[in-house]
Amino acid sequence: MIAPAPGSRTVSTGVRLGYGVGSFCTATFSAVPGLLLLYYMTNFLAVPAWLAGAVVAAPKVWDLVINPLVGRWSDRTTSRMGPRRPWLLAGALTLPITFALVFAGPPLRGLPAALYVGGLFLLAATAYALFEVPYKAMPAEMTDDYHERTSLLQWRMVFIGAATAISGILAPTIAHGEGDHGTLGSYRLMAIVIALIIFAAMIGSFFGTARAPMTGSPEPDSGTLWAQFATVRRNAAFLWLLALSCTQMLAVSMMMAAAPYFATYLIGDPKSTNTLFAALVGPMLLSMPLWVWLSRRFDKRGAMVLAALLYGGATLAALATPLFGPVYAHAVLLVVGTGIAGVQLLQFSMLADVIAADSAATGKRRAGVYTGLWTAIESAVASFGALIFGVVLSIGGFLESDPANPVRQPDSAVSAVLVGQTAIPALIILLSVPMILRYRLPATEAAALS
Repeated sequence: MIAPAPGSRTVSTGVRLGYGVGSFCTATFSAVPGLLLLYYMTNFLAVPAWLAGAVVAAPKVWDLVINPLVGRWSDRTTSRMGPRRPWLLAGALTLPITFALVFAGPPLRGLPAALYVGGLFLLAATAYALFEVPYKAMPAEMTDDYHERTSLLQWRMVFIGAATAISGILAPTIAHGEGDHGTLGSYRLMAIVIALIIFAAMIGSFFGTARAPMTGSPEPDSGTLWAQFATVRRNAAFLWLLALSCTQMLAVSMMMAAAPYFATYLIGDPKSTNTLFAALVGPMLLSMPLWVWLSRRFDKRGAMVLAALLYGGATLAALATPLFGPVYAHAVLLVVGTGIAGVQLLQFSMLADVIAADSAATGKRRAGVYTGLWTAIESAVASFGALIFGVVLSIGGFLESDPANPVRQPDSAVSAVLVGQTAIPALIILLSVPMILRYRLPATEAAALS
């Protein structure tokens, strides 16, 4: 590993690309189950909506255990590949298989189907943790420059946008490619294709970060896991950043779970999920330079306030879709996508700042513990988006079905879809704005700790 001089710009274009491509894995694994798994269970496996929501949420609670452990293990790993990359490889060899099996099970229905999907999703979440936690720890260790972290992470966001496009366009296209709504076979084909893409991204990131720089050589924290948790809990900047991130991700996950229902019952065409996602991810690919500039102009906190207001306001405006139609829905999603792009870029950049500041102040390597806690709590909270939406559907009287026994949904169920896609996520995202204002780690403090 290469140790750069403080304050220098050290991350090469090749390493930025190598790191960024790993987001094809993180974004795809988050997006595809969030987008299709609830719909797959309620409309193909005849699983009641409330139970399907619980299945999507329950395995993610395991993240509260496994993610901090993986973070601690990676902090303490000593190898010629560095502390993080061996774990990237372990995830690459396990996640694609378990992901494919989530959608490629035996022909079960109802409770047995829910138990099978839940069990495989638990294994997939474990394999994902092996990759995700060390992967998110790496930016704080690649550079000690406050603004270069944002510049570095915009590359990751470009890949997230591309991966989200693949997840939101390619995956539904394959899944719904046979018949009006797809078949079990088309869902299985989708799972295999996406698993291959995930594998390619993970292996690409493993090799692409081989020459990643390492800022200094902090020693692993030798304290117990509980002692490290106690140290993290005293970091006010981290706690506020985690709280606002969880709030924002809860809104994102609820919208993801609602998207196929919104396309089917509000737009009138399940396949419009593809175009809705194209409208959403287009700004994520194009607006990164704008958000990097805004973060320099107004600092990261000010830019995130703007991003959250844009995201929440446009999501609330989508409530008028029944009045103005599909074109209006797509236009509003362009604005939503711009807001999401800013929110996610600045979350990752600010997390790297907090970790780097802690390392500079203590001389200890705790990036894995921070990202382990971050990903565990964020994933657990985000998984409740599908659960909340499933409950909203149940309250609205949504009727589960399978392709052989289609049903007509009552008007109350369609209204529940609309509210679950727009009003509730908008209110959740706007709640994060006061939390952003409580976060404190300005550029001057980060520079002083560098």
